[in-house]
Amino acid sequence: MKAEIMAVGTEVLMGDIVNTNAQYIARRLADLGIGVYYHSAVGDNSARLKDSLALGFSRVELIIATGGLGPTKDDLTKETAAAYFNRKLILHEESYLMLTQYFEKQGREVSENNKKQAYMPEGSVVLPNPNGTAPGCILKEGDKILVLLPGPPREMKPMFENYVVPYLEKYQDSILVSKVLRICGIGEGHMVEKIAHIIDNQSNPTVAPYAKEGEVTLRITAKAENMVEAKRLIEPMEREIRNILGEDIYAVGETTLEDVVGELLVNKKLTISTAESCTGGMLSGRLINYPGISASYLEGVVTYSNEAKMKYLGVKEETLDSFGAVSEETAREMAEGIAKAAGTDIGVSVTGIAGPGGGTEDKPVGLVYVGLYIRGKVEVKKLNLSGDRQKVRNRTVVTVLDWIRREISKL
Repeated sequence: MKAEIMAVGTEVLMGDIVNTNAQYIARRLADLGIGVYYHSAVGDNSARLKDSLALGFSRVELIIATGGLGPTKDDLTKETAAAYFNRKLILHEESYLMLTQYFEKQGREVSENNKKQAYMPEGSVVLPNPNGTAPGCILKEGDKILVLLPGPPREMKPMFENYVVPYLEKYQDSILVSKVLRICGIGEGHMVEKIAHIIDNQSNPTVAPYAKEGEVTLRITAKAENMVEAKRLIEPMEREIRNILGEDIYAVGETTLEDVVGELLVNKKLTISTAESCTGGMLSGRLINYPGISASYLEGVVTYSNEAKMKYLGVKEETLDSFGAVSEETAREMAEGIAKAAGTDIGVSVTGIAGPGGGTEDKPVGLVYVGLYIRGKVEVKKLNLSGDRQKVRNRTVVTVLDWIRREISKL
């Protein structure tokens, strides 16, 4: 079965809201083995919505539309869908009762505008909405299925899980199962080169790389009759990829880099402190995302000025005068200084030029030095990054976390 996900609402077209519904539904349809071939968005206009339905059904069997089920005049999804399928709108007594009870709890009466939400296309499967006032519905005509869901995610998601998933499972002849490998420390291009023979010869399962800031993910997806068979297909491909990429793979699924670092720190009973300049607390913020990190993360400072570096970290004035704040020497003294000041096993420092200004020929924008002190030994890495200010800072934090991960894994 081929599917299209359609967002209805001028606010989506204008960029006033982000259509997170499409992402959620697409993932869940993949779990059901239903391929999503198109995403579309249309404003609150009956004629254009009818055209969109016609176009959609010319290329897919299933359309899932979100939005436009509210009480106002521009909420036209249900009315347009009924007209498209030549169905009458009739009062659905159970939905009207739920509306009445909903408003009674608030000490209000059902208005005529709200009452229209209880009118449903004749012959449709009505989907109750205990989290709002707009019921959804499913219309089927021949081999075409149209699912109408409310726009707010807190209403859409429960309705989809409780009613749409069981309905669509009847049409499921296979499932798609994915396993995501999370990778850091290697660029997407280099990684793809290393596993090119796997990508070139893929069939089932498939493997697809996705790049994000400083990281890459590999999604291995198998199509099978059941979960056991899907896992059996995925395992040999995953094993081969792991043999090639080794420690560049840091986790699977939704596990984050800071989750891995935090778990390593806590399990190895290591303490850590941070001294940041250009990242301004972003590194400490990522570390603190990990629940239970208080057992390991003791202290962090943002020493943006030279005076702060000297005052809190013990960076020597002659070091700053001779080499500057953005230098290997300063990063080294910062890392050792914070570790000794906080009394931690590990001290991490960051100092750099994030831009857009402040760069020179010798020290351009994107130059960053990171220092890592571990139990008396200090190492410094020089990074030459590109991109805007935020990208430089984000890439720096990812690089530092990955470096910490690799080093403490050796202990």
